[in-house]
Amino acid sequence: MANLKEIRNRISSVSSTMQITSAMKMVSAAKLKKAQDAITAMRPYSNKLTELLQSLSATLDADSGSKYSEQRDVNKVLIVAVTSNRGLAGAFNSNIIKQVTKLANETYANKDVSYLAIGKKANDAFKKTNKVIANKSDLFDDLTFDNVAEIAEMLMDKFVSGEFDKIEVVYNHFKNAATQVIMTEQFLPIVPVESDDNVNLDYVFEPSKLEIVEELIPKSLKTQLYKGIRDSFASEHGARMTAMHKATDNATELRDQLKLTYNKARQAAITNEILEIVGGAEALNN
Repeated sequence: MANLKEIRNRISSVSSTMQITSAMKMVSAAKLKKAQDAITAMRPYSNKLTELLQSLSATLDADSGSKYSEQRDVNKVLIVAVTSNRGLAGAFNSNIIKQVTKLANETYANKDVSYLAIGKKANDAFKKTNKVIANKSDLFDDLTFDNVAEIAEMLMDKFVSGEFDKIEVVYNHFKNAATQVIMTEQFLPIVPVESDDNVNLDYVFEPSKLEIVEELIPKSLKTQLYKGIRDSFASEHGARMTAMHKATDNATELRDQLKLTYNKARQAAITNEILEIVGGAEALNN
């Protein structure tokens, strides 16, 4: 059994760790509230914009397709991996890295795959492949629509120029504070929507439907990417809050066990001292 000093040092160390994890949990909980409100408020707009774009696209002629919906033979693929800049968030980052690796090794096994890292953890994981075309980890220092729009425009330009035939985005979808769902979304080309004969849009279009669609597509793509990154941002704080909550509970349990061990060791030491005193007294009497 360890001596009393060693046990006291361990109790002190575990208690300090518990204070840190508890503080990190509270910080993440505060940040989560703001991030959750942002993504919750944005989803209806994003979904309605996508629905409007699909409804309009379904009524256009097949020959009036957009340059962003051009279907080409897939040879060069770009995977946008959205992680965080920091760890201590459970399996939040590792799940994204595993999914991206699976896409590259299985789905696109015979393709030329490159990566765009949004988050330091993604860059650290894939930079050794020498296939990371850009590292946008600084985005989380100022997460705004305008900054995300710049990245979306870069992706659109690379697709239109033929540098990549397909672009996928992998991120964590925020379901609740304890649950994040890995999402793999095709960013470009735009997934074609089958025309529905029952579509009935009793609208007057000014300018034409085609011009409206051409204007909406870039905006929709920017919004789609912004929503995904916002989802990931909220998921990060939820994952970290959950991980720190579990870490605090584990530290509390370990501290209680160490205190019990310490009390047992202290009791044994006192008992030994008493026995030594009694033994010494008997020796003097004899």
